[in-house]
Amino acid sequence: MRGAVISMHILHVVGARPNFMKMAPVLQALTGRRSVSQTVVHSGQHFDANMSEVFFEQLGIPAPDLNLGVGPGSHAAQTCEIMKRLEGVLLQSKPDLVLVYGDVNTTLAAALVCSKLLIEFAHVEAGLRSFDRTMPEEINRVVTDQLASVLFTPSADANQNLEREGVAKERIRLVGNVMIDTLVRLLPKASSTGLKNIPARHLLVTLHRPSNVDDGMRLKEILGALAELSRLIPVVFPVHPRTRARMASLELDSRPGNRLLLQEPVGYLEFLGLQRSAAVVVTDSGGIQEETTFLGVPCLTLRENTERPITVTMGTNKLVGHEMAALQREVRAVLEGRAKKGSVPPLWDGRAAERIAAAIA
Repeated sequence: MRGAVISMHILHVVGARPNFMKMAPVLQALTGRRSVSQTVVHSGQHFDANMSEVFFEQLGIPAPDLNLGVGPGSHAAQTCEIMKRLEGVLLQSKPDLVLVYGDVNTTLAAALVCSKLLIEFAHVEAGLRSFDRTMPEEINRVVTDQLASVLFTPSADANQNLEREGVAKERIRLVGNVMIDTLVRLLPKASSTGLKNIPARHLLVTLHRPSNVDDGMRLKEILGALAELSRLIPVVFPVHPRTRARMASLELDSRPGNRLLLQEPVGYLEFLGLQRSAAVVVTDSGGIQEETTFLGVPCLTLRENTERPITVTMGTNKLVGHEMAALQREVRAVLEGRAKKGSVPPLWDGRAAERIAAAIA
């Protein structure tokens, strides 16, 4: 537990790297308030022993007070195990308020446990919707938002989604995007110069969604398109070890003329440096859609929908679905100087966490 306990004990529940990026500025904003003590609980949903220490160091946050050590599993098994282990923690610590982040299974598990124990909790990054119930994250978002005491939203469209679903207006607070808080704070330190063989001008790729990496045929199509594009511009791809093994089995990265540069997973600062210097980013990540919009970097999203439509309507993001011809066409348009121009949404100003802290206080 951090700080002197005076009047309010806040417990943060996180489970994956994006959660820590969202929590970091909130933790910092609340640390300066004398009436608040804080505890950080990591479910262990995603845990990389090699990356965790450097990740916490780069974000400027201490290691979690408690790691539940849940580890991987099916959606049902993982959610159930987090609930079982978190319940005892909450009963013992008796927090005044729990903060949950994003849309991972940890978020849903904490929401259910808090509701059963009648503990108030707030959802940071509430109201985002893809309207695709086949996505597990969409289920997590919808259920969490129905149960939350307070809903901190990143953009006006999120407020509209919640009101349409019957959430009372007094529970909703438009505060802005906490992911951008972290980006703004650390952008001056971001650099990819420590990475080997990275061209100054490159196309940056991230892939992690099962719909793209677990379907062998689709993954082969994506990698084939990237291999073709690498003849026009070097393609930098920090890749998960499991995905790397699948790519090697397809032998696509050894084609003559292929400049598909596979990299080990990198830290936040290094990845932010790669984004900032990229000519274009190809991704299926929601957070990267937001970061590229703030950075003004063209983003092409390999999904049919997005829970962050403001990055499409206002930002630099375009949905290309799973049509590789569309991907290649849009990349060529960017390289020819016909990139989509975007703007930064309101309240994406690096001060969202301050507004959250003020609302809690």
